[in-house]
Amino acid sequence: MNLILIALITLGVTGLLAALILYFVAQRFKVEEDPRIDEVVEVLPGANCGGCGFAGCRALAEACVKADSLDGLLCPVGGQEVMKQVGDILGLQPAAAEPMVAVVRCNGTCAARPRTSEYDGTRSCKIVNSLYVGETGCAFGCLGCGDCVNACQFGAIKMNEETGLPEVDDDKCTSCGACVKACPRHIIELRKKGPKNRRVFVKCVSKDKGAIARKNCLNACIGCGKCQKECPFEAITVENNVAYIDWQKCRLCRKCVAVCPTGAIHEVNFPPKPAPKPVEEAPQPAPKPAEETPKPVEEPKPETAPQNVEPANKEEKQ
Repeated sequence: MNLILIALITLGVTGLLAALILYFVAQRFKVEEDPRIDEVVEVLPGANCGGCGFAGCRALAEACVKADSLDGLLCPVGGQEVMKQVGDILGLQPAAAEPMVAVVRCNGTCAARPRTSEYDGTRSCKIVNSLYVGETGCAFGCLGCGDCVNACQFGAIKMNEETGLPEVDDDKCTSCGACVKACPRHIIELRKKGPKNRRVFVKCVSKDKGAIARKNCLNACIGCGKCQKECPFEAITVENNVAYIDWQKCRLCRKCVAVCPTGAIHEVNFPPKPAPKPVEEAPQPAPKPAEETPKPVEEPKPETAPQNVEPANKEEKQ
């Protein structure tokens, strides 16, 4: 009995000493956390999508609190309104940021890209991309398995069953960039929404030469350079057999759209061009009736005196 009691007392004293040591160590090395971090976290949407470039919303909040200015710090999900609230908490002015949206730079529909094989396996773009070029001859286009749809937390992307391509809902897209990271072919990119959500971009990323690209997809960019020559703002460059439009230089004149021979350049949310009005011809005066020319009056022929009829034979004459 005495041994058990001694053991309990020993364990209790040891635990108490260990607790005291841990307490003093924690007090000595504790890190004071700015209470504003929790305030900023409450303002942020809490999506933890990583679109801001940090591991999560709390990491972004810590960066905002430690920063001297909010330049380069943006929550793509909350947008400018959330950053304004963060600025009010920290006493900083948020930098103006242009709204972005995800665009799918592939127009290889089922009708434009003939199928050369059939994939029978796990429906994952990453897996298919690691195995071979895909079900079509284009080694750069969309694989159509929907990894981008699964990565989007906001339901902004869906697969079009008719075309086999993903479509982005501009109103739901938060430009978090999750779909951009999920696409192994890098056909999705973030671009400026533009005034009235209007934008112009090349819907192709194929680096094949023109003849090969055209054979694999009827809607492919063939790198002819006509759009580059037509652009008055030097916003288009042709590199590796494919054109690219710099949205920072583009002025949405749409001249490049008209000269593209394959329709690889797309215009979004522009009003339809009015049909040309028919040219109205000036009414011509009715033709005057032709004047009837009077017929010449035939003058009566003068009557000639009857000539003497010679007798049939000389006997009658005698």
